[in-house]
Parts: sequence; structure tokens; C-alpha cells
Amino acid sequence: MPIEGFLVLAVVGAVAGFLAGLLGIGGGLLMVPFISYYLAAQGVGAALGVKMAIATAMATILITSISSVRAHHRLGKVRWPVALSLVPGVWLGSMVASVWIFSTIKGGVLAVVFSVFVGFLATQMYIDRKPKPSRQLPGPWGLGGVGSLIGLVSGLVGAGGAFITVPFLTWCNMPIHQAVATSAALGFPIALFNALGYVYSGWGTEGLPTASLGYVWVPAWLAMTSCSMLTAPWGARSAQKLPVQKLKQIFGTLLLLISAYMLRMGLSQS
Repeated sequence: MPIEGFLVLAVVGAVAGFLAGLLGIGGGLLMVPFISYYLAAQGVGAALGVKMAIATAMATILITSISSVRAHHRLGKVRWPVALSLVPGVWLGSMVASVWIFSTIKGGVLAVVFSVFVGFLATQMYIDRKPKPSRQLPGPWGLGGVGSLIGLVSGLVGAGGAFITVPFLTWCNMPIHQAVATSAALGFPIALFNALGYVYSGWGTEGLPTASLGYVWVPAWLAMTSCSMLTAPWGARSAQKLPVQKLKQIFGTLLLLISAYMLRMGLSQS
């Protein structure tokens, strides 16, 4: 990879890491279109490039989530019993997505799926909906079902699952800062299970660029994690001080642009 490309992806990783720590959401979503574009410029087919972008973005969350959750844990915001109750379902959903669906679905379809979910997330960024005061978290079976959905959808779009986890936890009347922190704690198992699945399902695929592990492109992974691991704790600390709702609205606008770009890419392959 040329040094210019490494630096560009490193900057994207830095911004994504900060947003992951600040909002508990969006790091992987921001990386996917940049990796897709860069791979296309290197001659990788668009269909394969989308899969590799999603897989590589997810793999970066392995590192980002560790530095982010450490910062949230130090602030005492992580609800560990809730996060651990979600993990078994996350494992099941992640395996279905990364090993089975991901290896059979076309890259263009994945791009459209990604676009739809990012567009949905963008609209949620503008809504400050208040839950019923009496609503509480479900029991272990309910949390297991939610965890399966989180792992499944995350595996298809290359995100850490916070776009489902944070709204769900706040809908159950968990304070927003605890919801963001607990979502960050769940990011590591989501990334681990899905990344392993991407390596397995993509192993031996024709047309992979040099230095790939299955669908994970290692040079981009190194470039992005080298900076995201530094900025994620900064974002987590800033979440306690900055007007998060206003920042969510600004980020929502960015996500709408990303959604439009990926939709155009997906439709052009159909």
C-alpha cells in the first residue's frame, strides 16, 4: 500500500475511533465506504471490495472496542451483567451472518443492505424519543434474542452493533451514558465472532488482494487501528462533556451521505 493511502486510511480510522468512543456507534459504518473506494481504485472488483470493506471495518472494532470500553469502565458506566447476558445471542447471530449469509450473498446486495441500515440509523439520530417510564430490560431469554439480532445485523453491515444496542437499552430506560458504555463493551465479542467468520468464509476466495486474511484486508486494518485505538478513549471522555444529542444530529447528516453513496454502488452492480 502506498504511504499516501496508508495515511488517508489512518485519518479515517482516527475519526471513526473518536466517534465510536463518543457515541458508541458509527465507527465501522464510517470506514466501509472509504475502504470500498480505495479497493476499487486498486483494481479490486466492486462486489468483492464491498465484502472486504465490511469485514475489514469490523476487524478494526476488535482494537477500538478495547480502548473504548476501558475508558468507559474507568468512568463506572458499563453495565457488565447486561453486556454478558447479550453475548451468547451475539455469538449465534454473528456466526449465521459471517459464515453462512456473508459467503453466499452478492456484494451489490450487501451494499444495498448496508445503505438501508445506515439510512435508518441516520433518521434515529434526529429523534429523541422518550421511553415509557415503566419499561425495563427483558429476562435472559429476551436478552439472548436481542443479542442474536445484534450479532446478525452487525455481521452484515460491518458495525459494532451499537446502532441497535444503544436504542434498545435507552428504550428500556437505561441512562444514555450507561447505554453507550455497555454497547462499547459488547463491541469486542461482536467484532471477534464476526471477524473470525469472515476469515473462514473468505479463505481461498479468488481475486483477493495481497496480504488478505479471508475477507479481511490487513494493510487497511493496520492503518485504521493504528489511530482509532488512540482516539477512542478521547471520544469516550468527551461523551461526558459535549452536547451528544447535537453531535448525533450532525453525524446523522454524514450517515445519510454515506447511505446514498453505498446505495448508488449497490444498484450499479445489480
